[in-house]
Amino acid sequence: MERIIVTEDGSHSLYSELHNQQYHSLHGALTESLHIFIELGLRPALHNTETQVSVFEMGLGSGLNALLAWQLADQLKKPVYYTSIDAFPVLPEEAVLLNYESLTGQCGFAELHTSSWGADHQLSEYFTFRKEEILLQDFATGRLFDVIFFDAFDPRTQPELWTEEIFTKIAAFTRTGGALVTYSSRGTVKRALAASGFKVKRHKGPGRKTHVVKATKI
Repeated sequence: MERIIVTEDGSHSLYSELHNQQYHSLHGALTESLHIFIELGLRPALHNTETQVSVFEMGLGSGLNALLAWQLADQLKKPVYYTSIDAFPVLPEEAVLLNYESLTGQCGFAELHTSSWGADHQLSEYFTFRKEEILLQDFATGRLFDVIFFDAFDPRTQPELWTEEIFTKIAAFTRTGGALVTYSSRGTVKRALAASGFKVKRHKGPGRKTHVVKATKI
C-alpha cells in the first residue's frame, strides 16, 4: 500500500514506493491542486464559455484534482467532461483513507476510484468522468480538450513524460487556445512545451513554490 502523508495545509498525500516520491507538494496538497489546476486551469476555461469544457488529466493519482474539478463544475453549474489516465492507479481501499471529502465538503470521492475503467460515468448533472488505465504513450483519443492537467511525477522521476515528443502528442488533442497547466517550471519543460506548439507563461506558484506554468496551444 502507498503510505499516507499529512501535508502542511492538513490535506493528505500519498508516497509512491514505485516512484519513490510523494504525489503532491509537502507544503499542501489541497493548496497546490486548487492553485494550479483549478484556479489557473479550469476556472478560467469555465468562465470563458457556456458550452461543455473537456479536461484531460495526466495522472489520476489520488483523485484530488478530479474531485475539485467536479466540485467547481457543480458550483458554477457548468458541464465538464473529465478524462484521466493512470497506468499505476491508487487502489480504492487506499483512496478512501484520504481526507479530501471532509476538507472540501464534496461528496462522492470514492466513486472516482471504484467506477469502472474505460467508460463514461455521469457523476452529477454537470460532471462526466472517464478514466483509462494506460500509459500516456499509448493513449489515443478523437476528442479535443480545452484544459490539460499535466500532473505526472516530476521530470527527475519520469523524464520520459516531459519531452517534446510527449507534449507534441498532447498538443494534437488540445483545442487551439486551450491551456496546459503544470507545477513544473523547469527550463527543459518550458522549452519542450514551446517547441510543441504552446505559448508558455510562468505564473506565481502556491505557497513557497516560486513558479508554475500555464501554456496555451497556438
